[in-house]
Order: sequence, then structure tokens, then C-alpha cells
Amino acid sequence: MLLITVRLPPDATLAQAMRRLELPEEDVDTDYGLVLIDPDQGLYGLRVSESAAHRVAPEAGGGPYSDPRIEPYGPSG
Repeated sequence: MLLITVRLPPDATLAQAMRRLELPEEDVDTDYGLVLIDPDQGLYGLRVSESAAHRVAPEAGGGPYSDPRIEPYGPSG
């Protein structure tokens, strides 16, 4: 999965983002959801499949951006 951004009105929903980007549910990580990044600019982020990230029109969304797995560093315990 990759991250992309989209500009939406305040209090936007994941469904609104999917309609704006013309993405079906199977291309979106619905568990990740829609994350508000910058409220002043109405910028949101969401995780989508790699193929979907490359299909999104540049004027509709930004990215794609990598989404590396975050793991602990060093010995545990």
C-alpha cells in the first residue's frame, strides 16, 4: 500500500475521498481510514493499493508516497 493525499472540505469522510478520487473500496485501506494532515488546507491522507495510487489524477490527489513499516529499534526488553 502507498499513501496519497487529497484536498477536501472540513469534516470530510472516507467515502467522500473515495468518490473524489474515483476509487473503489477494494483499492483503499478502510481500516487506516482518512487522516487529517493539515486542517488549514483541507489536506487528508489515505492508504491505497499501488495500482490505485498511480491511477489517481494529479489534480485530484498528491503522491504517491511510501508507507514504510515502523518497527522498534534495538533490543526489546
